[in-house]
Amino acid sequence: MGGLGSIHVVPAGRPDADLLAVGCFEGEAPALEALGEEIRRAVERLASRPGWKGKEEQWAQTEVPGAPGAEGGGGAGDLVVSLHGLGARESFTYAALSRWLYKAAEEARQGGLRRLAAVLPTHAETSGPAAGRVLRALALSGYRFDRFQSEAEKAGRVESFAVVPPAGEEDAYRAALPEVETVAGAVAFARDLANSPANEATPTWMEERARELADSRGLKLTVLDADELRARGMGGLLAVGAGSAHPPRLVRLQWGDRGPRIALVGKGVTFDTGGISIKPAQDMDEMKYDKSGACDVLAVARAAADLQLPVRLSVYAPLAENMLSANAYRPSDIVRCYNGKTVEITNTDAEGRMILADALAWAAEEGAESIVEFSTLTGGVIVALGTVAAGMFTPDDGLAGELTAAAEAGGEPFWRLPLFPEFLETMKGTHADLRNSAGRQGSACTAAAFLSQFMGGVRRWAHLDIAGVANVKNGHGGQYAGATGFGVATAVGWLRRLAG
Repeated sequence: MGGLGSIHVVPAGRPDADLLAVGCFEGEAPALEALGEEIRRAVERLASRPGWKGKEEQWAQTEVPGAPGAEGGGGAGDLVVSLHGLGARESFTYAALSRWLYKAAEEARQGGLRRLAAVLPTHAETSGPAAGRVLRALALSGYRFDRFQSEAEKAGRVESFAVVPPAGEEDAYRAALPEVETVAGAVAFARDLANSPANEATPTWMEERARELADSRGLKLTVLDADELRARGMGGLLAVGAGSAHPPRLVRLQWGDRGPRIALVGKGVTFDTGGISIKPAQDMDEMKYDKSGACDVLAVARAAADLQLPVRLSVYAPLAENMLSANAYRPSDIVRCYNGKTVEITNTDAEGRMILADALAWAAEEGAESIVEFSTLTGGVIVALGTVAAGMFTPDDGLAGELTAAAEAGGEPFWRLPLFPEFLETMKGTHADLRNSAGRQGSACTAAAFLSQFMGGVRRWAHLDIAGVANVKNGHGGQYAGATGFGVATAVGWLRRLAG
């Protein structure tokens, strides 16, 4: 699995690096107080070039010969100095900052440079309260999933990341470092799992990764195989997995013996063809990311253990491959789920809610005080929110506030969407209690209404639809192409707040 480089907070005047990236707002002079005289002069020369305005995506580069780093810095050879435009100060966001850091890391990687330092301008998005998410973006800016590439094709990795904070914010950045390393490592772990291709990442392979995680972190592991799923009456997961040569699994990881009792549930469709209601061929390769919810919650379990959080955390990952075969489930089938509710299948591509139904019902039965579920569930949420934000559904205003605060702190935008009673009415079945799809209109909301029927007596529950943000195209959103691990930072931050 891919690793991340080391990350450091650098004292003023000592950015020991091969590439020094300086951010500058449009119409402003770059802030150079933290840099040595020779580097300051080099940046000033870049900023005085004809045409330099500091617009976003604008950049200029030069070399400071013979002395990388500023006064007192170590190393040998030339220092590459890049001046990056950040656009207008008033429109600068965490997403823009992430794009800048990603571009700087790519610049270093493509140039064969292994040590990157970023000089941050003063702004609310780089202030002390934002230190954790800034450092996480920097640590993840060099992430690459390249274990299937030959050595000749690999472009190398940036091995060391340093940040020169705005003046007066150094202590906040240093204080944030230990947790950032843990959370960034968990995000990278989630990305590695989700990026793994379906010919490798079967339900059994995912079970093995959960087993390794349990063994290395002292987590308790329970695995329900197909026979046990059948014995328990978990018909939703069995139906979705019936068409595949790789049988389904339901994995549960548990951490902690004190504190609030929390359940996290994540959709783990290792590949989704749509089944008999087959998907279009275009972009079907991205359906390996349909397991991103499960990857997220496994990563959160890892972070909870590494941070020794005082919570009683149970993580549920229902795992299945939705394929076509003589054994595949069909439209018009009626399936009985773990809590006894029956579901009329109207669309075999509405499979995620079927495997989640069993896992959610199990989590509710086991006495969770709060249930938060992550899934790449609907195209409807992408129609509503694009690839900018994830959808949040919850009947509990308090939980909504907690998750929103954690999401804002983590730099992961969620938008709360409604759970009107009419959405549930739409999901009533003709010959069964429910149907699994009611068509395109309001599909993200009707899917959430369906899931609400498997929460038992738990009122503090949230469904987080991450379909639009779970993976990106190359360079979009400030990261390398592939899985994002979106939601891991939010969930860890939320758990930390619950744990006090």
